[in-house]
Amino acid sequence: MTPPLGIIEGFYGPLWSWQERQDLVTALAPEGYQFYLYAPKADPYLRRRWQSPHPSDQAGALLAFADHCHGLGVRFGIGLSPFEIFNDFNAQAREALARKLAALDALGIDDLAILFDDMHSQTPQLAKVQAEIVHWVAERSSAERLLVCPTYYSDDPVLDRVFGQRPADYLETLGRSLDASIEVFWTGEEVCSREISPGHLQRVAAQLGRRPWLWDNYPVNDGDRMSRHLHLRAFSGRPAANAEHLAGHGINPALQPTLSCIPALTLAQSYQQGGRYQYGQAFRQAAEAVLGASLACRIHQDLLLLEDAGLSRLSVEKKTSLRSAYLQFDHPAAREVVAWLDGDYQVTDEMVQTQ
Repeated sequence: MTPPLGIIEGFYGPLWSWQERQDLVTALAPEGYQFYLYAPKADPYLRRRWQSPHPSDQAGALLAFADHCHGLGVRFGIGLSPFEIFNDFNAQAREALARKLAALDALGIDDLAILFDDMHSQTPQLAKVQAEIVHWVAERSSAERLLVCPTYYSDDPVLDRVFGQRPADYLETLGRSLDASIEVFWTGEEVCSREISPGHLQRVAAQLGRRPWLWDNYPVNDGDRMSRHLHLRAFSGRPAANAEHLAGHGINPALQPTLSCIPALTLAQSYQQGGRYQYGQAFRQAAEAVLGASLACRIHQDLLLLEDAGLSRLSVEKKTSLRSAYLQFDHPAAREVVAWLDGDYQVTDEMVQTQ
């Protein structure tokens, strides 16, 4: 049994090109990836400047990408972060949100996610207010499926430290207040969970009154520290038994779109193979499928350097040597490694604070 799998482009940092997105969907659709949620933090028209419409060229690119997804049988969705709207959902905010929903409908979206993550709250009864906003959206959006990301989307206490102490019974109140048709995102016991278990998902489902929709923050590598590492290894800590406790499973990819396909393929294998799954073997098979035998062998050889040591622990000589080696390969994944070595994918604290 495999839950609906998909990509959630929800990271901080540099934006992908439209060709990179198309290539990713084309590669993963045959492997069971059924939806794509476009929600990059660096798209200001979905977050800090959400009231403004996308410029015509960007709107056209979104429409073309939606058509590409639909041509492959993949659902296309948008993740909208109406920044801190729950602090004052006044008439002006409602008017702006209604205009935005109409513009998103024009793109032919299948799914709409209202994302309340990574925002500060000054609102009493936060869960009830957020549910009211989502219901208001549901009455005005043509999307077939509506999802919401809570402000507190994980047990992780880092959310309380950064965004303020979560209200008592926040999840339970949100679950009771939301219509049963609305899906709720959850990342696990941590923002970037090392393991997600059936027992944990059962507990969260009881709190929400519905199975959670997993927003899996692997292989994402945004942020100052994580962007110094390439997340390449196969999925682990996500047993196939999770399937019956999930409404869906979306992965937040790494900043490197081609390399992201390697772990993405292994997640599908994990669900398909169940107890027979071997993450090391799955990595080798997926790497060869994405990269070809020669480049896959080289990536496997350098895995400890690329994923574990990372840029901060590579000497200038080692970076130069690696760069020279990967320049020998005419492959987008090799070019991603070179760009990473050059610092092109570095995400700064300023990016995270301003996107």
